[in-house]
Amino acid sequence: MWHRMTPGRHTARSMQAVDGESQEHKGRWRRFIGPLALGIVMLLSVLGAAFGTYSASLRSGMAQIDDMAIHQLDLYASTLESELARYADLPGLLEVDRDIQSLFEGDRRPQARAAANRKLASFNVMASSMAIFLVDPRGAVLASSDAYRGDASAEVRTMPLFLAQALRDGKTGFFAADPFTGMADYYFAQRVEREGRFLGLIGVQISLDPLEATWVAMSLRSQSEEILVIDDNGVVIMTSVPQWKYRTISLLTPAERQVLEASGQYPPQTIEPLGMKVLKVLDRGVSMVQLPESKGEPKATPRSAQERPLSQFGWRFMIVSDLSEVANDAVFAAWSGGAIAGFFCLLALYLLQRRRAMRQLFDARNALQQANDTLEAAVVQRTSELRAANDTLIGEMQERQRAEEELLQAGKLAVLGQMSVGVAHEINQPLTALRALSTNTALLLNKGRIPEAVDNLKAIGDVAARMGRITAQLKSFARKTHVLHSAVSPRAAIANVCVLLEHRTTAEQVQVKVDVAEDLRVLCDLNRLEQVLINLATNAIDAMAGAEVRVLSISAHLCGDRLCLRVADTGPEVPDAVMARMFEPFFSTKPAGEGLGLGLVISSSIVREFGGKLRVGKAESALFFEFDLPIPKGAGNV
Repeated sequence: MWHRMTPGRHTARSMQAVDGESQEHKGRWRRFIGPLALGIVMLLSVLGAAFGTYSASLRSGMAQIDDMAIHQLDLYASTLESELARYADLPGLLEVDRDIQSLFEGDRRPQARAAANRKLASFNVMASSMAIFLVDPRGAVLASSDAYRGDASAEVRTMPLFLAQALRDGKTGFFAADPFTGMADYYFAQRVEREGRFLGLIGVQISLDPLEATWVAMSLRSQSEEILVIDDNGVVIMTSVPQWKYRTISLLTPAERQVLEASGQYPPQTIEPLGMKVLKVLDRGVSMVQLPESKGEPKATPRSAQERPLSQFGWRFMIVSDLSEVANDAVFAAWSGGAIAGFFCLLALYLLQRRRAMRQLFDARNALQQANDTLEAAVVQRTSELRAANDTLIGEMQERQRAEEELLQAGKLAVLGQMSVGVAHEINQPLTALRALSTNTALLLNKGRIPEAVDNLKAIGDVAARMGRITAQLKSFARKTHVLHSAVSPRAAIANVCVLLEHRTTAEQVQVKVDVAEDLRVLCDLNRLEQVLINLATNAIDAMAGAEVRVLSISAHLCGDRLCLRVADTGPEVPDAVMARMFEPFFSTKPAGEGLGLGLVISSSIVREFGGKLRVGKAESALFFEFDLPIPKGAGNV
């Protein structure tokens, strides 16, 4: 039989070995997969944070550059418009001059032409323009501000083709570059007509080079933005980058290039494409473009371009901003975001490992507790004799309960005994006053001073009434009462307590503050409530023995359907270790012979019988005791 079972045992052992190896393999695989997945999640979190901060920083930087570009566009455009507006009305002012009118009306005398030349030269100097000239209907120059130079060609100058075409199109202003120097000039022209008959025109030539030179200087200083003015033909006529001047924004067909060269407005050798490429169109009309560098290098970084139309002239104003600083800031923000995300990932990993260690510790503690419970159960089973001891203990508990009831009364009498010295002092003073008043009254009666004797008798009655209130309150407090819950005024109970403790508060200079409404009512026993308040107030006065400020505060506030009473003092700070043992029987911080350590235990028991709970807490550095009592239905508490 034993030989038959042996193979089965070997088979079971081998199967258990295989299962153990399989479980160990699975455990190793899980231990490998867990950290790998966690590492992947942390890496993705860091990359996501870096990408998010990069995108947010890039958008913020782009928005700032766009806002600045809009402001700069308005500033530069208004400067250009105001510069041109200075000369817009000059041809109209020249037309009303008498010498110029006579020249247009047919006076071709040398004296008339000389007078007109002098007038034009004078106006040219005052207006700071390049030249002013008068042209007849055939295109011949009648007078010019340059005639004083003695240049014979000035007298026979003919009107350029682009000027004639502009006048036929009804234009009063147009751009034209000097064909030899490439300087940017602008012409204002006005037709002179009399009774529907064309007599000629007045032309004013101004130079835009000074304004363009300021743009070039500012661009060299800032190196972050470049300015372009593009006319209606798509040609850059003004720019802060000299290499871009008279280049076209878009590619030109041979026919379009031929038309531009034939117009005479631009130097023919410079009409070439600028090489601007629009990479992306963003919000608010902003475009990402690629332009050649200022030195004409083929490699270029993307830039932000923003336009503003100059509708009065048919031009476009464009500002191209450098984005390298924004890109650098975005890269720095991405590194910062990734670093912060990595820090939080490492912190999460630390907390996860700590939680795992705490869980292992908790499991070990549970196992130890379970073993302890098992051992305790075995001990209980083996010690059945404890049942008899438990019955005896129950009897002792009942006896203890009866003793506790007696202890409540004893505690009250103990408090009463503590107050006996002060009460004796309070009664001793009225007795002394009674003796003095009675002796004085007898003398007054013998002398026949009846009114004064009557006043002394009234004073004797007041003193006796005061003694009666003190003894009545002591008698009421000392009476042993049964638990009888009724509607009680907490304000009345506090008033009785203040009377009983008046000798202490006066002698120890304690200020009593009561914040309890008259119409509040609680469901309890008045005598026991006074006992709780006496205990708490006495402890508070004892705690403030060495304090500079001595304030005893008694307040009440509603907590739903219950009323919370609080007794607070301004005594020194109480350590947490002492607060934790406040309600332990026979625990006291007072010197030996001054307390049994039962006042708070008795008070807590009384409050518990009322259906509440006595609590201790700290308000700032001061200590307070608080307990809640039920409110009788229909009591009208507010």
